[in-house]
Amino acid sequence: MAVFDSPQEAFGILRPVCVQLTKTQTIENVEHLQTKLHTIGDSALQDLQEYVLFPLRFTLKTPGSKRESLVQCVVECITFVLSTTCIKKQDLLQELFSELCLCLSSPNSQQPAPVSEELKLAVVQGLHTLMHSAYGDIILSLYQPCTLPHLGFAISLLLTLAEQEKSKQIKTSALKCLQVLLLQCDCQDHPKLLDDTEREQLGDLFASFLPGISTALTRIITGDFKQGHVIIISALKVFYKIIGFVMADEQLEKIPKDKKKPSVECRVAELMVHREANWVKNTGSKLATLIEKIVEFVSVHPHWKARMELIELVQDLLLKCRQSLLNSVGHLLKALVGLVNDENADVQSRCNKVLKTFADQRIVVESRALADILSENLHSLATALPRLMSSQDDQGKYSTLLLLLGYLKLLGPKVNFVLNSVAHLHRLSKALIQVLELDVADVKIVEERRWGPDRLAESSSSLSEPPLYKSKSQRKYFRFFTDERIFLLLRQICQTLGFYGDLYLLVDHFTELYNESVIYRKQAAMILNELIVGAAGIEVEVLHEDKSMAGSEELRQVITSILEEYISQKNWYLVTSKEAEGTMKHSHLQAITSDVHTCHLAPLPSSSELSLTVCSMNSNIWQICIQLEGIGCFAHALGREFRLLLMSALYPVLEKAGDKTLLISQVATSTMIDICHACAYDSPRDLINNNADYLVNEISLNLHQMARSPHTPIVLEIMFQNSDASLLPLIEDVIQDVLFSLDQFHDERAASFLSVLHTVLAALEEQPPPSEAEMNDVCPDVEALLPVQTQIAKDVMERCIHLLSDKDLKTRLKVLDVLELCVTVLQSHENQLLPMIHRVWLPLVHRLTNDDPLAVLRAFKVLCTLGNQCGDFLRNRFSKDILPKLSGSLVTQAPVSAKAGPVYSHTLAFKLQLAVLQGLGSLCKELDLGGGDLNKVADACLIYLSAKQPVKLQEAARSVFLHLMKVDPDTTWFILNELYCPLPYEPPHPSLYPVSLSGMAKPRTEYTDNVLLLLAELQG
Repeated sequence: MAVFDSPQEAFGILRPVCVQLTKTQTIENVEHLQTKLHTIGDSALQDLQEYVLFPLRFTLKTPGSKRESLVQCVVECITFVLSTTCIKKQDLLQELFSELCLCLSSPNSQQPAPVSEELKLAVVQGLHTLMHSAYGDIILSLYQPCTLPHLGFAISLLLTLAEQEKSKQIKTSALKCLQVLLLQCDCQDHPKLLDDTEREQLGDLFASFLPGISTALTRIITGDFKQGHVIIISALKVFYKIIGFVMADEQLEKIPKDKKKPSVECRVAELMVHREANWVKNTGSKLATLIEKIVEFVSVHPHWKARMELIELVQDLLLKCRQSLLNSVGHLLKALVGLVNDENADVQSRCNKVLKTFADQRIVVESRALADILSENLHSLATALPRLMSSQDDQGKYSTLLLLLGYLKLLGPKVNFVLNSVAHLHRLSKALIQVLELDVADVKIVEERRWGPDRLAESSSSLSEPPLYKSKSQRKYFRFFTDERIFLLLRQICQTLGFYGDLYLLVDHFTELYNESVIYRKQAAMILNELIVGAAGIEVEVLHEDKSMAGSEELRQVITSILEEYISQKNWYLVTSKEAEGTMKHSHLQAITSDVHTCHLAPLPSSSELSLTVCSMNSNIWQICIQLEGIGCFAHALGREFRLLLMSALYPVLEKAGDKTLLISQVATSTMIDICHACAYDSPRDLINNNADYLVNEISLNLHQMARSPHTPIVLEIMFQNSDASLLPLIEDVIQDVLFSLDQFHDERAASFLSVLHTVLAALEEQPPPSEAEMNDVCPDVEALLPVQTQIAKDVMERCIHLLSDKDLKTRLKVLDVLELCVTVLQSHENQLLPMIHRVWLPLVHRLTNDDPLAVLRAFKVLCTLGNQCGDFLRNRFSKDILPKLSGSLVTQAPVSAKAGPVYSHTLAFKLQLAVLQGLGSLCKELDLGGGDLNKVADACLIYLSAKQPVKLQEAARSVFLHLMKVDPDTTWFILNELYCPLPYEPPHPSLYPVSLSGMAKPRTEYTDNVLLLLAELQG
């Protein structure tokens, strides 16, 4: 399509169409004109602007009713002209403004005329385009005192459309048009930059409309969620831009006290507002109510973009109007801090960025008024926090704690104004203490016990990974909430307090609460742990760059004081099980007895104090775990400098690593890993080996005071479990102390000492001593001293001889385990081993033949080990003392197992039968038993080849015969064929007698399958 750029050509094209439209106002003529307008260049149309607009304006001003479709078509055509041209005359701008507004006016009502949605949208878009088409200062002609009524009508019209229309498009367009009308457009080139005088005049003008605009926008913003987030965002933008313009502190400071009389009509003059101090105060108070409603509504809006726009509102108003809107500052800050940990990452990031801006510009820190407001809000929130935590659901609690965290972050170093107030600190701390109350009713915590000697190195998957102490923290359950996010928020709150607050004041206060009551102790310990983490700046988000972290010397002093509280006798050695309860009662009595001669009498707790419920024991377990976690936090806070505190911290942690309560043991293990990370040790073994000297010294001292230190053997056990034989030179004397203490306290402490000895011998087994032959090669003419390993094993075995007859079954079982290890360690030193076996033989026989089935089972395992190490030495003893009773027991028990059902395999009798059958064959081979003894074994085991026996017993019986085949295959062949012979054996020569076996010509029996399997193995 051709484009006419010269005014002459354009006039020739447009004149007939304009004349026709002036004569006849129809839709067809308007559309014809608009079609021709598309062929005209912008510069030509600019010259002919008024000429083209005349017939269109004439159509609108023609008296009488007009079809809506015609008006709509005219408005759209005007909009097209305005979009490509500029308005350069004030009169034309004002007239067009009025004419467009009149398209929607209703003569008899304040409401917009009841016209179609299409017309309403066209008029709004026309007004929007008109405002953008005004050239230079021309736009300001609309904003004079004399035009106040017209401007008010347009604002009212747009607000009504935005609030009452159902069409989202009309609502959004009306709000955007209102934003342009108030000269707050987002466009780069519109409006022009205003000078101070113009801003002051416009501010006074817009102040007249501020109550109506803010009230209507508040209704729109707090309306139904269903209207969509786009409308709410647009309304929010208009709200904070108009308030930020009218209530700007920078403007209000320059407003004179006396009002100038405007040169306008009296009625118009009454509408004018003078923004003096009283007006600002009253308006700010009324706006505070509206802002509070908006904040409460939008801060929980489901769409993140609405929450994002709320952040922009807060930033804009706090930067521009924090003096005039002083009553609203609390609500604005509440909105900001409430979104600091929003679920949406973009909102969270933007909120943190705004907070950082405030901190960098020191808006809160340097403003006493804002700091006082924040402090007051913080105090009010802390006062209500316990009530809120017990009445709100988890989402409500989460929102409330977000506010608390945000206040602390925003106050930054100013938080000390709150903390220095006794009342403020008391309320805040009591609130945190109450919220963090643990639920300790879970029975499983007490029930779960540690049985195996788990190594720390096995518990820590890899020390090459970065320390993540948070992820390793044990899951806790709280009385007042279940959402894990709430606990994470509480941790951040405490860390923020530790970073910005007075560390000495906070630690002293919460240590006092820690000692004040057992009810507070766990919560106070959790808070103290996080305070230290925060003071060290670990993962704390810093908003105030000028705040430096606590110095290492200050941290170490504070940590030392907390550590002393944690590991004190009253807070570290708590009853965590019924066994521990008995131990503590006994240790109290022993302590009293041991102190009779030194006049240091310990008070004996009453039975009610020592008799604890499951909840009390759970509480004690959690207290110990929290304190252990705290030691890990302290290590992270100090880093390598924590090595200076290892002399006081490592020994107690090792005690708890060996605790029988599974949870305590696991947390102590994690703490060991934390210490390794912090202090730059490669592994727990490295940590223990590098600190073994003072650990051994502490153990040695405590072994002489077992009444006061009943857990000492555990530390030695853990050391050996996680170290190696290189520790032997240091602990040789300690082992002698253990043996001496075992002699003294074998009735009370035997189990603990035997566990230690078992661990020691297990370590010695991994690095056996040199054999006698190797020692003779080195010094053939000199009687060499026994290696340390050999001497220890010999001394331990000496004690085992005496303890094998102990009245306590658990002790006897532990002794048998230790005895087996002693034999293994001494296997290369027969001159030491054989005399010890001679001495241990008689009590061992008693265990095998006349004891609890559990002890018999364990004793038989020891016997098998003895057979492997010194078979010749035991042959006659075994044949005489053990074999008859062992075979007799197998024969007696066989009918029972043959008739038993599937449940029998879970009984102790079955396990004993199985163990004897599995070990008897190899024992016969190692002892090289003779014919008569082999026959006894075979007779006892034949009945277990029956198909009626449990499958596992049949398999074990076959294994016995497989070993017998290696010792005496002929006899074994004969015994099996006597039971069942599958083949007839013809003599190779007639002169020889025929072979006659009892098993020949027998039908298949219950033994047939197993016999055939064994004979096939023998033939193969």
